[in-house]
Amino acid sequence: MHRASRLDKVPPYLFAEIRRKVAEAKARGIDVLTLGIGDPDQPTPDHIIDELCRSVRDETDPDRHRYGGDCPVAAFPEAVAEWYDRRFGVALDPKAEVCTLLGSKEGIAHLAWAMIDSGDVTLVPEPGYTVYYTGTVFAGGTCHWMPLVKENAFLPDLAAIPRDVLKAAKLLWLCYPNNPTTAVAPKEFFESAVKLAHDHDLLLCHDLAYGENSYDGYQAPSILEVDGAKEVAIEFNSLSKPFNMTGWRLAFAVGNPPAVEALTLLKDNVDSGVLRAIQFAGVQALSGPQDCLTELNGLYRRRRDLVVETLNQLGWALEKPKATFYLWCPLPDGHTSSIEFAALLLDKAGVVVTPGIGYGPHGEGYFRISLTYPDDRIEEALDRIRDALG
Repeated sequence: MHRASRLDKVPPYLFAEIRRKVAEAKARGIDVLTLGIGDPDQPTPDHIIDELCRSVRDETDPDRHRYGGDCPVAAFPEAVAEWYDRRFGVALDPKAEVCTLLGSKEGIAHLAWAMIDSGDVTLVPEPGYTVYYTGTVFAGGTCHWMPLVKENAFLPDLAAIPRDVLKAAKLLWLCYPNNPTTAVAPKEFFESAVKLAHDHDLLLCHDLAYGENSYDGYQAPSILEVDGAKEVAIEFNSLSKPFNMTGWRLAFAVGNPPAVEALTLLKDNVDSGVLRAIQFAGVQALSGPQDCLTELNGLYRRRRDLVVETLNQLGWALEKPKATFYLWCPLPDGHTSSIEFAALLLDKAGVVVTPGIGYGPHGEGYFRISLTYPDDRIEEALDRIRDALG
């Protein structure tokens, strides 16, 4: 039996490799502290859990255990549209401009299947979320890499994309606030990206998964705030990060109606939708009390400050990011390989960080720390790093 050759085109999934290395270290008797994966440690807020329990036990709803795609909750896309209006001042048609997703990861991957033909090009930021690449490859397309470098504030140089590449390109991916670099983008950059999409018949795809995890008065914009964006752009958002719902798998794509329609058609043929009770809980998350988000961001801000101040005492010169719950840290002097540095921390300190090379070649020279771990574990990890680096 031979597996499909498309699987040979992608490296092992980064976090699966991290899990494997952690398991090996634990088997050697190492007490491992991980700061590697961005999976919130805090519980889902009570009012969201209460709505899940209410709806799954609601005997007046005969469809509560049926396929969520066949029996969708109309109130969820309506809540998405109302939330976009409140948060961004963007008007959405919940019937034509909102697609409910089983998490944004599957939506991002499936969009390529809906839009990319063999030989088509996707413009992909690098370092970046690996699913932009793998979705394209699985759909038979190819990627043109757009380097994200410190000298350009980790924004892609759109003017540097060759004309022949633009002619072959179908999709342009952006992600701000950015994973993994934590960079944020000014509205002027979004305006230039929208113009590029108009000029070259591109579908502009924006990943806004970290838009609600922001600090110090910063609020991330939606790309759909730009005039004319809805004509060329689709935006992905998720309840995972702001409401601690990573395992619930609930997200949405909004914007350009033909792109939303294509993604919906693809999904109709490959999945059966989100459980109704989870959709009802999503309505409560978007429409209910938002003070939980303020408290959560306060927690991440405190952790951010602790890690930045500690590492700066050890010789780094980190700035405090305005958004995401990550830190994108350059390797210390004397180290050139992010994989070797991550291995050193695992072996000498029992601490897991994510090597930057895992997000692409321009991620080399960096490692990523996640703030989604209990305070005491972060503090212990920092103590161990201090001891390991002398």
